[in-house]
Amino acid sequence: MTGPASSLRPGSVTPAERLLAVTLASLDDDKAEDVVQIDLRGRSDMADWMVIASGRSVRQVAAIAEHLAERVKHEAGVVARMEGKETGDWVLIDAGDVIVHVFRPEVRDFYQLEKMWLPTAGVTAGTTAPGG
Repeated sequence: MTGPASSLRPGSVTPAERLLAVTLASLDDDKAEDVVQIDLRGRSDMADWMVIASGRSVRQVAAIAEHLAERVKHEAGVVARMEGKETGDWVLIDAGDVIVHVFRPEVRDFYQLEKMWLPTAGVTAGTTAPGG
């Protein structure tokens, strides 16, 4: 999608929603596991969405992150910044409106980012946590 958000028609997809859709499609294509999307709108100024996912190995975590960065660049026109790809335990992909954390399962269990950002402990993987 091109042009500023102000040119969007009512009911159309926002750039952040488009970026989220591209992100989720990329994670699905690369077989990321336990994908959780968290709506940050109204709760944080850093991004509109946070997505947390797992890869089964260091190699898969790094590959998921690399493919995601390439895909958001080509499909959404966003150059994502990435940290942690060298070690592959936890990779942070900052695509502006969408922040993505890709973990190895053991590292994800240790840091438990979902508990910090989800409004209730009852929200499960694959669901969207409501904002505000």
